[in-house]
Amino acid sequence: MTLMLSNEKPILLISCYELGHQPAGIATAAGFLARAGRTVQTMDVSVDGFDKQKAASAQFVGISVPMHTALRLAVRVAEAVRTVNPNCHICFYGLYAELNADHLLTTVADSVIAGEFESAMVELVRALETGTGTPIDGVSSRDRRSLPIISRLDYAVPSRSDLRPLERYARLDQQGQLRLAGYTEASRGCLHHCTHCPIPPVYGGRFFAVPVDVVMSDIRQLVALGAQHVTFGDPDFLNGPTHSLRIARALHNEFPSISFDFTAKVEHLIKHRELLAEFASLGCLFVVSAVESLSDKVLRILNKGHSRYDADIALQELRRAGITLRPTFVAFTPWTSIDDYIDVLEWVEENELIDHVDPVQFSIKLLVPPGSLLLADPEARASFGSLDQQLFTYNWFHRDPRMDLLHGEVSTIVERAASREEDTTETFGRIREVAYAVRGDIEAPREVRHPDLHRPRVPRLTEAWFC
Repeated sequence: MTLMLSNEKPILLISCYELGHQPAGIATAAGFLARAGRTVQTMDVSVDGFDKQKAASAQFVGISVPMHTALRLAVRVAEAVRTVNPNCHICFYGLYAELNADHLLTTVADSVIAGEFESAMVELVRALETGTGTPIDGVSSRDRRSLPIISRLDYAVPSRSDLRPLERYARLDQQGQLRLAGYTEASRGCLHHCTHCPIPPVYGGRFFAVPVDVVMSDIRQLVALGAQHVTFGDPDFLNGPTHSLRIARALHNEFPSISFDFTAKVEHLIKHRELLAEFASLGCLFVVSAVESLSDKVLRILNKGHSRYDADIALQELRRAGITLRPTFVAFTPWTSIDDYIDVLEWVEENELIDHVDPVQFSIKLLVPPGSLLLADPEARASFGSLDQQLFTYNWFHRDPRMDLLHGEVSTIVERAASREEDTTETFGRIREVAYAVRGDIEAPREVRHPDLHRPRVPRLTEAWFC
């Protein structure tokens, strides 16, 4: 930490990609820094591209990497920053910063912060301003590694004043009507240990509730910016059901016309089924839930905490409450057979969920980043090859070559369909046809019913989910 910062020059926070929503990773950091009296500028590369002028004038650049796609983009962004501003301090922060800290610190990063990172970032900035060389808990550098910060913070209200307007991000699509959507978080971390998830290696089963007044202050900002719908981006909104219900009630009491969605585990949707009807009455339109697979073997290895039967129960409970289920899948794993893959397609069709699933979900391949809990499982580890450091994941190929062939075919179908804005039913039909053909079925499956282009559509966000 030899660089001396001036507290009169801006700090630059960069987001590379956050699922198409206004980036929380820089909004929360900006809130903490602003509360500490620092001037903050922001850049969202996914919306505006790389701003050389901002990068060249900053002395401290924080790059948010909450997900895999963001990390891959962030490395190139950091290299671009270094080209135009070789003497600035570059800090990577977020889940994927910690998982890949060794590589980042030997290539593009001066520091890495993970876990509850914001207070540590403020301390790092202060240390750089004063030239203090005292180690900071949670901050890793080239000559010192630190554990992630897993403790409750004095949360600041996210600062959105320098972010791009909501019009530049994903919107709620409700029966063809597009509405501006905002994004906030009511909690951080997660209680669970799903082995394919990047959160458990960092948080170790801990989660922290963000105070209701902080969440509501952020929602007021979003509504003032034009939001008519709010996504609660918590890893699992039902980790703390009482807290979440309190926030949903406060949201509805103050803004009764604002709808919302959240993410929750299958097991939590069943455990807290008695709350679902009230969530619906308070404005919940849909729930994203990581079904991931219908194979009990795959679900066991991924430590999902639910079975195929549970997925059916969760779907029934949500429908009874009047809430749409939007399931997500890890369609390709080393343990997923071609019969398992087709089973998912048939389950989706039989339960009339084709419109509920973004086609990209049928192409998702398991990512295994450094530090993944899967690497500690001997049964799972035997399926993986070496680490591809450039892609930030361990290589693996399926023992059945048909599955790798199918993954390539489905990925092409999904990419082309997205570029053509193809109807989801047509895309689903193509995927199903290829899956049966790759399996070698002699008799072609019956055709998927031709879509009614004027049919009522289930609510969704216009940005397809992927990691």
